[in-house]
Formats: sequence, C-alpha cells, structure tokens
Amino acid sequence: MSYIEFQSINKYFPGVKALSDICFRADSGKVYALLGENGAGKSTLLKIMNGDYMPNGGNIVIDDKVMHFESPSDAISQGISVIYQERQVLKEMTVAENIFLGNWPLMKAKTVDFERMNRETREICNRFGLNFEADAKVSTLSTAMQQMVEIMKAVRRDSKIIAFDEPTASLSDKEIDILFRIIEQLKQQNKVILYVSHRMKEIAQISDEVVVFKDGRLVGQLETSKASSEELIRMMVGRPLGKVFEELQRNTDIGDTILEFKNVTTDYIKDVSFSVRKGEILGFAGLVGAGRTEIMRALFGLDRISSGEIWLEGKQINCKSAQDAIRLGIAMVPEDRKDQGILPNISVKGNISIAVLKTLLTKLGMVDDDKETVIADKAIKKYRIRTPDADKQISQLSGGNQQKAVLARWLEMEPKILILDEPTKGIDVGAKAEFYSIICDCARAGITVLMVSSELPEVIGLSDRIVVVREGKVSAIVERSDGNEETLLHFAMVDEKSGANAK
Repeated sequence: MSYIEFQSINKYFPGVKALSDICFRADSGKVYALLGENGAGKSTLLKIMNGDYMPNGGNIVIDDKVMHFESPSDAISQGISVIYQERQVLKEMTVAENIFLGNWPLMKAKTVDFERMNRETREICNRFGLNFEADAKVSTLSTAMQQMVEIMKAVRRDSKIIAFDEPTASLSDKEIDILFRIIEQLKQQNKVILYVSHRMKEIAQISDEVVVFKDGRLVGQLETSKASSEELIRMMVGRPLGKVFEELQRNTDIGDTILEFKNVTTDYIKDVSFSVRKGEILGFAGLVGAGRTEIMRALFGLDRISSGEIWLEGKQINCKSAQDAIRLGIAMVPEDRKDQGILPNISVKGNISIAVLKTLLTKLGMVDDDKETVIADKAIKKYRIRTPDADKQISQLSGGNQQKAVLARWLEMEPKILILDEPTKGIDVGAKAEFYSIICDCARAGITVLMVSSELPEVIGLSDRIVVVREGKVSAIVERSDGNEETLLHFAMVDEKSGANAK
C-alpha cells in the first residue's frame, strides 16, 4: 500500500499567498477529489507535487520518505504522474512513441526497438479497452483519445500516484465514461488518485473522499458518501465582501435596454439569451471553460455566430471582426493581458493612444506627438497609472498598471459597451480597489459594462445582475439582491435544470 502526505505546504507568488499550511494524506486504492473555487490552490498543489513549482516550506512524504522535487523528471522517477487539462503529448509522434517518450526500448545495435514498443503499447491499450493503433499519429486522435495516451504513459511508467487536473473539461459523456472506467481500474490496482474537478456530479460518481480548498487553505476533508453538494458548496464560500464594495459609488440611474442576445449559438456556446441596460454592470459568473469568455468573443466579432441574433440600440448587428465591433462602440479588455492586451515593446503613451490614433493624425498623416502626450498624461493622472513618464516601456510596469493602461486605451474611444474579461486577474488588492472604482465610474457615465470574473465576491460586489454560465449555456440570471456565493456556485456546478428565466 502506498500513500502521499502533504505536510504544511506553503507557496508564495509576488503579492499572493497561493497555499497556506496544506496538510492531508491520500492513500492508495482511493480517489481523492480536490474541490474549490477557481484560484483556491488545487492546481498549484499538483504543480508542487509534480516538481513544476518549488514550495516555500513544508514537506511531501511518499511511503515514509520525505521527497523534494526540483523538476517533473524528479517526480516521475518517484512514481508521480500528473495529467493536466492542457495536453502534454507530441502530436506528430505516434501513440507508442508518446507512451514510451524518454525511455524508448533499444536493441543491441542501440537503435529503437519499434516492434517491442508497439507490441507493449497494444497490450496496455487492450488492458483498458482502448482501440487506437500503436503506430497512429497522435494528431489523428480526438482530444479525448489524446488524453488517454497521457494516461497510458502513466500506466506504462507504473506510476504509484496519478493526478488528474480537470480531465473532463473537453470530453463528451461517452468519453467521460471511458475515463471513469480507466480510473476505476487504476483504483483497483491500488494507485493513489487525485482528481481535480468543479463538477459535483463527477465528484459524487468517481471519488471516495473530497478535500475542499478555499483561498489557498484546506478547509475540510470528508467522505464523499457523507457529503451533499450543498454542504460542499458551503465549505467553499462564506468570505465577506469587505468594505471596499460598500463604499463604491454605484450608478443609480440605469437606462433602457441597450444590448440583447437572442438565442445566440456559436461553436462554443448554445442558445444564449440575455439583455443589459445602459449604465448597467452585468456580471458573468461560472467555472473555467463554462463559456463566459466565448460569449464576449461572439459579441466582439471574434467567434462566428451560427444562429441567433444580437441587437444593439434596437438594431440587429453582425460583427464579423473586432474592427466591426469597435466601429459600433464596443470595446474589450481581454483576459490575457500579456498576449492580447498590451503592446509590450512600445511606451505607455503608445498603448493608451492606439485606439484613437486616427484622430491624432496631422494633414501629412503623421501622429501629432503633442496631442498624443496630452491624452496619455491625462489618462495616467485620471486612472492613477504609476509610471515615471508616458514614454516608459509598458512591459516595465506592474501588472496592475499595465491593466489600467489597457483600460484607459478603450475608454478613450468612449465606448457604449465595455467588455472586461477577468479585469483584476493577477493584480494586487490595492489595484483591485482602484479598478472597482473605475468600473463604477464607467457605469455612472452611461457605459454598459459586461464583466467576466472568476472571483465570486467581485462579481457579487460590483454587478447589478449576474449571468451564470454552465457548459456553454445560461443556467441562471440572478439579481444582485439575491446574489451570494452559495447560490452562484450551485447554478455553476450542479447538473440540474435551474428553471431561471433569462431576462
């Protein structure tokens, strides 16, 4: 019998304590579900266990031995395998080559023994009822089967401890059944299995015990058979919103309906309907992968709409590109600030002015530097962007100040609709409070705000109404007066017909 024990594990990132004194033990022959909100610390713990991160204190004990992993190869050598949501396969290699990656069998001539490798791969696949060919390129397999290749890699290594991080996020029901059958077989082989998921139905079906995380802390460990979904949700919530939300100056003069989604469907969302009024802050809550960002992409012209309608100010619109959306007065601050938000190699001034660059051109088609500087300096002062001057390269600012500059860019174009996708992700508490004030200022100025956030206190504290998204569909629309973390998590996680009306 094997086990893994986490003893007082701590992990710090700049400005964030990701894990605080995590202590629990997982024994072989059981499935342990790790449950918690986005950012609760579950994946961080797996990355420490896998050698991707070094802890800032504490020990990992495996079968009475204290282990310190400085790389994933260290963890693999001690019988640990982590199957992440993002595939770790090499798609242009075969199934067998992936399964034996790093340890290909050699013949006497020191060449790879492909015959043996393919034979043993077929034996492993047959054992688990998988019917793909050993010599098939991984690129020809479905997403689910690519994940199975990763699992077979762990089986071939004879890993003692196998962790799954949101493994069903992109699987169909049939593919989930295959995965659960394999996990059950691994459990019968006395493996230690850790399983990260937000889905209550899956947790009840596959796990023996549930370990609940909240804000980087472990708040409870209990037998799955004795835990109701309501009890687990209560363990995940309960933190106060704090005075910061109480002190905000909200918009008390919300206008008429300005934007409507009518049964909008894309490749990623299904039959989405909601409306929002001028000067309203409409929050979007849900789990990672639920479809919140995809709703915003449909509005901003980044994803093609296959059916349904979007209406803006009483007129049907069909944005086929971001340029179409911008011309209609729709602006978007994306989730990925580094790759999609800032222009890292130019100045703060250039990042702020780019949305209104056409208005700064002289008769000769050159940018009027004086006008550009005036706009940038005004935005720097208004939004408290901490920079020595407007000419500072934006990549040298903190994340919060970069985000303020991106927001200032779009506000310069005076949008009708402002999309904010995870606007406070990766920024410190002080910067968050400033952002909350800016967002409320936008609403009071008559700008309609659509805000996606994984932080439930943020959604509840800022929004006038909250759209809850689950598996690409709107599962509920909740008034602020009715919004609490337990209710939102229930609609985001529990697999049932909510009966909520899309208003």
